[in-house]
Amino acid sequence: SYFKPFFQSTSIVKIGQNVKFDWHVLKQYDIEVSLPIYDTMLAHYLLEPDMKHGMDFLSESYLGYSPVSIETLIGKKGKNQGTMRDVELEKIAEYAAEDADITFQLKQVFEPNVQEREVGNVLQDIELPLIPVLGDMERQGVKIDKEFLNEYSANLKYEIDVVSEEIFSLSGLKFNLDSPKQMGEVLFKHLKLPQDKKTATGQASTNEEVLQRLAPDYPIAAKILDYREIAKLKSTYVDALPELIHAKTGRVHTTFNQTIAATGRLSSINPNLQNIPIRSERGMKIRRAFIPRDENHTLISADYSQIELRLVAEISNEENMLKDFRDGIDIHTATAARVFGVPTTEVTKEMRSKAKMVNFGIIYSISAFGLSQRLGIPRKEAASLIENYFIQYPGIKKYMDDTLVFARENGFVKTIMGRRRYLKDINSKNFTVRGFAEREAINAPVQGSAADMIKIAMINIHKKFSEQNIQSKMTLQVHDELVFDVLNNELEIVKPIIADCMVNAIKLNVPIEVEIGVGQNWLEAH
Repeated sequence: SYFKPFFQSTSIVKIGQNVKFDWHVLKQYDIEVSLPIYDTMLAHYLLEPDMKHGMDFLSESYLGYSPVSIETLIGKKGKNQGTMRDVELEKIAEYAAEDADITFQLKQVFEPNVQEREVGNVLQDIELPLIPVLGDMERQGVKIDKEFLNEYSANLKYEIDVVSEEIFSLSGLKFNLDSPKQMGEVLFKHLKLPQDKKTATGQASTNEEVLQRLAPDYPIAAKILDYREIAKLKSTYVDALPELIHAKTGRVHTTFNQTIAATGRLSSINPNLQNIPIRSERGMKIRRAFIPRDENHTLISADYSQIELRLVAEISNEENMLKDFRDGIDIHTATAARVFGVPTTEVTKEMRSKAKMVNFGIIYSISAFGLSQRLGIPRKEAASLIENYFIQYPGIKKYMDDTLVFARENGFVKTIMGRRRYLKDINSKNFTVRGFAEREAINAPVQGSAADMIKIAMINIHKKFSEQNIQSKMTLQVHDELVFDVLNNELEIVKPIIADCMVNAIKLNVPIEVEIGVGQNWLEAH
């Protein structure tokens, strides 16, 4: 409590490396680390999104000094690693003082670079204020329906058995379905399926891409894909989630990482929520396991609608697409009408799905070949689809060309808010490597702006909740979606706050839409 006034001061800057960790530790002792804070890990993340951000690495790279490793005090990582409780005070004092000293020195090195690279506002207005917001979400955690998962696990086990038997009868022999080596032998030597790819060790590849290519002609490949999906769901989520329930809180507490995804998006671990496969019926069911804390609460899911496409229209300032969004017609129908030259009333389902594929593929620089494969149409037709698209939306073509010129000259691209993405391979002589950097250049401003937007929305929602003494809590963030555990009698108060903060996170010309759903579990709310 001696340090409490210092940590809670709103005028002293607290400098740390990975402050969220310290925030959690101090919160256990009822000490709230108040802004302003400065986090050298986040500063470095904005300077070099693709590098590592650990303190020892930063110290060696920027200060030419190797700090005392924590492993010399508590032993190597693993189950036999001790804790700081067992280390004598002298050693801890030395270690802690060195940590603090290095962190302070790193700040002196990074801060001028932050200013020079013009990412100061991204650091001060987005990344740093987000720390306590994420800290609160992690502490809250979310309730999991254990009974549902146990039941679902049994169902999946049954499905795995059925699919396994089907695979064995198609192949005419039993083998270990989890061994890529055995699978390769069965598919390519025994069944003589066409083989086109090898792994680094010279083994026949049986990765998803290979199986996807074989699936239309060979039922066994489709069944193996099925098997893998069910097995992964079962082990990664259905069986793992109950194990992650915290003994004291009875809830699952994911950890949000601010410095993993180079685009600026958050990622999460234990469980990794970004990876729940929601395109499949089976994957979506996982969301049913996330439930409100008790009968007085309901879950709210708030989702940005087609945010990346809206940001494409915004950043490229493409008049026709901006108009389509302002007119409020379904964007894929509007695109189809333009590309195929028919009135919106005459757009068929097939036209719409083609237009949708181009809309979403364009920011990932989809090629005529890629589009023809995805849509199952001749390459020529795909090429003319893309050509027509650019005729209808010339601003998008111009954005793509201008962005590549900017990237080649400057070595980076940036989001609306100024977050930078460095592209070291943008001028590479190697066609494949350069192509990858070019796709990154076109996509990063869009993905990164979407990331900035939801982060600003989270900060503002958190602030409003706290100012109005709202008891409801924001608990999860996944891609373009926020999940809340809401007190039933606060439902009508929080909905407009959430919508307003999300829609107005960044002042834009394109209209932003947020869909808000309510339910007794996450699937129902979404």
